[in-house]
Amino acid sequence: MDIDYSLLPLLAIMIPLVAAGAILGLRRNAFLRDTISLAAAVTQFLVVISLAPTVLAGTTIEVTLFTILPGIDFAFRADALAMVFATIASLLWIAAAVYSVGYMRSLEEHAQTRFFVCFAISLSAAVGGAFAANLFTLVIFYEVLSLITYPLVYHHEDEESWHGSRRYMVYLMGASKTFLLAALAMTYQFAGTLDFKPGGLFNDTTLSDGLLIGIYFCYLAGFAKAAIMPFHAWLPAAMVAPTPVSALLHAVAVVKMGVFCVLRVIFDVMGPRLMHSLDLDIATAYLVSFTIVMASVYALTRDDLKARLAYSTVSQLSYIVLGAALLSPSGIVGGVAHIPAHALSKITLFFCAGSIYCASRRRKISDMAGIGRRLPWTMAAFFVGSLGMIGVPPSGGFISKWYLVLGAVEAQSIVFLVVLLVSAVLNAAYFLPVSYTAFFVREKDNQNMEVAADDIREIPLVTVPLVVTAVFSLAMGVYPDYFLALARGVVP
Repeated sequence: MDIDYSLLPLLAIMIPLVAAGAILGLRRNAFLRDTISLAAAVTQFLVVISLAPTVLAGTTIEVTLFTILPGIDFAFRADALAMVFATIASLLWIAAAVYSVGYMRSLEEHAQTRFFVCFAISLSAAVGGAFAANLFTLVIFYEVLSLITYPLVYHHEDEESWHGSRRYMVYLMGASKTFLLAALAMTYQFAGTLDFKPGGLFNDTTLSDGLLIGIYFCYLAGFAKAAIMPFHAWLPAAMVAPTPVSALLHAVAVVKMGVFCVLRVIFDVMGPRLMHSLDLDIATAYLVSFTIVMASVYALTRDDLKARLAYSTVSQLSYIVLGAALLSPSGIVGGVAHIPAHALSKITLFFCAGSIYCASRRRKISDMAGIGRRLPWTMAAFFVGSLGMIGVPPSGGFISKWYLVLGAVEAQSIVFLVVLLVSAVLNAAYFLPVSYTAFFVREKDNQNMEVAADDIREIPLVTVPLVVTAVFSLAMGVYPDYFLALARGVVP
């Protein structure tokens, strides 16, 4: 493996931190605060994407800052899997930076400076986790992301926010302080290092099968941000946060950090050979298949739009883990490619939910009859995002799900092929009725609504970003080469 040494991964992590400090210092000037947030987002993306040619050429970029203990370094590494996560997180921060300004100003939200500071630090933590070279560095940024997003979830500071944010922290911090800490300690004790190693850390150990299985499931439970059932309830609870938080952090950064960590464990801690020999691949695939189907069923029963999107996220995240657990080349490509495919479609859907709320104060799907005529751009983008979730061409979701289906066939697993096909039908069942209600159901008598139908109209700073992300979702389906090339670089 070719290795290059560069400080660029560290620079990508530091840019949002510097921006957070500047935002805090200029908190009395809203225009400069918003400008700095957008400028930092664009700069971080340019730094991240500048690493792509080197990584696509097969070279890994590394930088070590210092050593804590033998085998435990604070270090960063940009490889194919890291670039998938870092690229999509930094790209979508740009759209979210614009969207957040429109959303927060239109609703005249309080504590906007705190919001933007925590938002910036969250992106630093997400990209830091993406570029982590070992479990030690990864877990540091994983925990920072949990802590810094707590004020965002609790932003409204009311009773509902208190209950939602409390569940958020209990699940994420509780799982990491019990299962994850135990897994890290056992890994260091028995492997002698926490560095990621292609093929896994335990190939030369003489540990019993039971202990290895225990370590693996401690990781699976400890990385609760992956929202695999039964460690999923924090995600619907976190929907009390403002929509920009739900959109970027709970459709991109936070949840993608969870599945990214699980993929690191499968590929670079346990290793595909050990996963297969211990039947951990099959066990994981069945567990996430259950999550895919059950979360879709839950989504069908939710009338609140953000709640429906939250359970959809629980389901869609498990597609990524399923692709990795299949251990077939196409399955791995599909799982990794679903990281950006899901992010682009789901952030569009959350943006649309926020646009609907800003314009009409409506949250329930049953109250959205005829709203497509009032918010045509928003609901058209929602329809495009829905196609990505279902997996209809030419959306990016079709590309990733096509490879997942091929992966199930390669693995000769009819069960998981059926799960993928059934879940596609369920996705259609809970997404398409939203668009149908908005465009084809007659508008109801709105006397009891907070905003009269005649007063509902698009808000430009909110609408433009969601149209852009919808276009990006389609663009990935037409031009998937970049992410597919990176995904193929993950295949062992």
